[in-house]
Amino acid sequence: MEYEFLKSLVIVFGASALVVFLLHKLKIPSLVGFLVAGVIIGPYGIGIVKDTRSIEMLAEIGVILLLFTIGIEFSMAKLVRIKKAVIGSGGVQVFLTIVLSAIAAYFAIKNINQSVFFGFLIALSSTAIVLKSLAEKGEIDSPHGRIMVGILIFQDLCVVPLMLLIPALSGESINIMDVLIKMGRAALIIAVVLLSARWIVPALLRQVVHTRSRELFIITIILLCLGIALLTARFGLSLALGAFLAGLIISESEYAHQATADILPFKESFIGLFFVSVGMLMNIEYMFDHLLKITIIVASIFSLKIITGMFSAIVIGSPLRTSIHAGLGLSQIGEFSFVLAISGKALGLITDDFYQIFLSSSVVTMMVTPFVLQVAPSVSEWIAERRLLKKVRILKKGYEGEGFPRKRHDHVIIIGFGLNGRNLARVLKEAEIPYVVLEMNSDTVRDMKKKGEPIYYGDGTSKEILHKLGIEKARLLVIAISDPASTRSIVAIARSENPDIYIIVRTRYIVEVDDLRTLGANEVIPEEFETSIEIFSRVLHHYHMPRNVITEHIDNIRKDNYRVLRAVELPRKHLAEKYELLKEINTESYLIKEASKVDEHSIKELRLRTETGVTIIAVQRGDKVHQNPQPDFVLKRGDILLLIGKKEDINRAIEYLESDRFLVTKYYR
Repeated sequence: MEYEFLKSLVIVFGASALVVFLLHKLKIPSLVGFLVAGVIIGPYGIGIVKDTRSIEMLAEIGVILLLFTIGIEFSMAKLVRIKKAVIGSGGVQVFLTIVLSAIAAYFAIKNINQSVFFGFLIALSSTAIVLKSLAEKGEIDSPHGRIMVGILIFQDLCVVPLMLLIPALSGESINIMDVLIKMGRAALIIAVVLLSARWIVPALLRQVVHTRSRELFIITIILLCLGIALLTARFGLSLALGAFLAGLIISESEYAHQATADILPFKESFIGLFFVSVGMLMNIEYMFDHLLKITIIVASIFSLKIITGMFSAIVIGSPLRTSIHAGLGLSQIGEFSFVLAISGKALGLITDDFYQIFLSSSVVTMMVTPFVLQVAPSVSEWIAERRLLKKVRILKKGYEGEGFPRKRHDHVIIIGFGLNGRNLARVLKEAEIPYVVLEMNSDTVRDMKKKGEPIYYGDGTSKEILHKLGIEKARLLVIAISDPASTRSIVAIARSENPDIYIIVRTRYIVEVDDLRTLGANEVIPEEFETSIEIFSRVLHHYHMPRNVITEHIDNIRKDNYRVLRAVELPRKHLAEKYELLKEINTESYLIKEASKVDEHSIKELRLRTETGVTIIAVQRGDKVHQNPQPDFVLKRGDILLLIGKKEDINRAIEYLESDRFLVTKYYR
């Protein structure tokens, strides 16, 4: 048995590596490669792996670890910030999808219970696929990313009541009190888990870290992840939701980054198994026999879920483009729909034939999702600009109806009011430089307006809104948002509307630099390498490299679009020369005391450099510092001299100042 399991595992990893490698050459996402590998080696493919139960168990661990790492990176503060997306968008999306799917299914099968159950299956989206794609692109904290994450969290919460309602749809009697008790227990366990983030877990991790045992730390993190997932599953919640909550708990401690680094290798290995196991579910022969029917169902699912996802984002005030992007991202069937389908099949709600059609359609939607997410930015932007859809903007809540600033000129436009945007606004305000801010978070706009900030709600990819901010007469545009597609669009529009405007862009990744410069950005500041510049400049400064030389290196790197740092080569020759020259140089301070013989004598009279080789580079007198004092500068009691020279020379200079030797030198001179 153990041998067969190991054999299956080797086959899965081997086939996955080969297929992913081949598809990578064709620039096809690795996620599709895993799905294709599962289809090929699974029981419905060439049948190399027939028993998929053990693989599915490892795949479940992969999903748990994925949601755990997402929870760590998300944090409780971010969860609170997207509460509107969780409750508002999530509630609307699930309700609308169930209702519309049930209505559409009823016309086909004429059974109300089965139609509602079909709505349950369609309502859920793939948490694993969407979050993995968003994480890889760094878009979890983007406007569309926040909406998708919020809706996915709500969908996972809905797994509990949906599972409890399946027996009622199958015709079995259902105890309302029993349902309420189970849901109450689920809510209680969530509250207990989240409260432990404040007291229990940080104290536990602190004790573990004090042991200085990396093995113990990793074991404790995995125990918390799997243990909390198991605990929440015991009370009716999904394992994945439990893992996400465990990640949120860890995120509140100072050990979150180390936990992510330790778990990451496990996650990447197991998550591939999840997608392989999903691919194994697809019956290729059955799919080709019912190709037309499955194609119609897949098209219907995509259309319906794009509409409901888009509308659910619009109702909380999201711009049309962001709403369409979110709808496209959530248009597939979720992995937890398989759990519901198995329960419904066991209770006779669906037939084996319907189950196979659902499985085939679901796997196809998952396979197509990576491609949909790739084109989502351009498609959503194109649709949002169509005149036929402009009337949909009326449905949005928010601040677009509020008046934009009056005509301005020579001002700064800031897109995005996160940490970078706020810091820039603070500096501009102190310097009395006029500026306006554009932000898509309605709560931020509301709060900042109360504090007097010239901030407005809107989407920077809209040419009309940029004109309302005075793009044609602005001197400078700063883009500081976490949405690469929107950033590129804003740069292109701004450059076409005002050829003379100076555009500065902050981006997370170096790969964005060349594209943004091509589109018209004057300066692109990648977070990845600005940190590197700060580090190496401080290292060179520590080795006494002249400041102007360090500045020259930094300027050259930035002018060359950071190409030097893509293959880092520090100026070894200069560094070696300067280090040899300055490594023995020291500085020291010397106080002229009351009875000092130095009192009332000039620097020239001291002849300190001639006698000892040490130079006085500054004199502090009271609160004033005299830098590079002239030879005729007269020293007084209480002055503090700043001396520079070799260590042994400085020691000799202090002895010289403490003695009467300079007086003898002065007399004979």
